[in-house]
Amino acid sequence: MILVVGGTGQLGGRVVRLLRDRGEKVRCLVRAGSDAAPLRALGVEIVQGDLVDPATLPGACDGVTTVVATATAITGRLAGARHPSIVEVDGRGMAALVGAAARAGVERFVYLSFAGAESGLGSPMERAKLAIERRLRASQLRAVIVRPDAYQDIHLAPLGRFDVAGGKVAVIGRGDTRRRPVAVDDVAALVAAVALEPDPPEVVEFGGPEAISRNQAIAVAEQATGRPMKRRRMPAAAARLGMRLLARRNDAMASVFAAGLHQDRVEARWDDGPLRERGIAGRSATQFIQEQAGG
Repeated sequence: MILVVGGTGQLGGRVVRLLRDRGEKVRCLVRAGSDAAPLRALGVEIVQGDLVDPATLPGACDGVTTVVATATAITGRLAGARHPSIVEVDGRGMAALVGAAARAGVERFVYLSFAGAESGLGSPMERAKLAIERRLRASQLRAVIVRPDAYQDIHLAPLGRFDVAGGKVAVIGRGDTRRRPVAVDDVAALVAAVALEPDPPEVVEFGGPEAISRNQAIAVAEQATGRPMKRRRMPAAAARLGMRLLARRNDAMASVFAAGLHQDRVEARWDDGPLRERGIAGRSATQFIQEQAGG
């Protein structure tokens, strides 16, 4: 039995579908009020519970061999939810899940972090992710820490202030640092693979097949649409100040500023090797941008 925590999310839902396609028994921890109908349609066992309610976690972990944890508070926070916070979900809640899994005798714990997490920016999300990575390494669980680069579907889309259709883009810092944005579908395929393969590595850090900077991505969009993109630039110092000022009042926005700083400051030292090793033909950033332009 595989327990997926975060199965109602975009990434987690894709992972669940891939695991069920391979005939795996899947259980999902679902919060009260969440729409579990798509999961039930896939034949998934639903257990009602919440990362912020530790009492619900032991039952969810009972009889489970592998936990896949993709849950995060940031999506809800960016949508306007006041609670729970990143500390409550990604920090204390995920730590409680690790403890419950260890006590239940779970063998493997697949955990979603992000590439270059040890950059030292000190954002709420970075602190939470690194704390859980340390906790997993100190446990008796077989930890598999998955560290993808930024998701194309977010950071090269309107949600990430890269609006190809609207012709508008935001750039934090200089925009010259090359990263390897990766498709959510490709991340899901890798997560499903490492949840099942016999001997996965402890850390899988990877990105998409193309190294590209923010400025280069803008040039691709302009070529694909045949019109200039209106740029809104924010100096790195201003983004850093915003991150620090918002850390307590709005942890999600502080983490968004940090993500922009991270992409401007941390050059990708990873590549798409982990995808290729598992037969996953990653989508390039250029291909994604061209698709958004209708090309």
